[in-house]
Amino acid sequence: MNIFTRSLDDNLASLVKQVDKKVAANKGKQMSSFVVLLTDDPDEAEGQLKKFAKKHGLKTPLTIVDSIAGPETYKIAKDAEVTVHLWVGAKEVKANHVFAKGKLDKKGVTAVIADTAKILN
Repeated sequence: MNIFTRSLDDNLASLVKQVDKKVAANKGKQMSSFVVLLTDDPDEAEGQLKKFAKKHGLKTPLTIVDSIAGPETYKIAKDAEVTVHLWVGAKEVKANHVFAKGKLDKKGVTAVIADTAKILN
């Protein structure tokens, strides 16, 4: 599972915490995850990302891509604040969630976590 985000907030932290729990509960199924902060200012973002991870006690690996558009191959929507891909193997996407700015909420977190069933067969 990968999570691309253009901002760091409490709703994202809630999602990542739930993902941390799912990954821990499914180590035997080789479930893994990572978060990618998309930014045009990686130097500033690095400090923000470290503070964010520490503040929320996150276990999922967090990284930065020096491009607000994101990696071209992932086709991140321009208006997406958060994009979640749930996949099996390197290319088989089983579910995709896209949230516009301010739209990732408790209901969205629940929907993403529910869709992990699609990758845990």
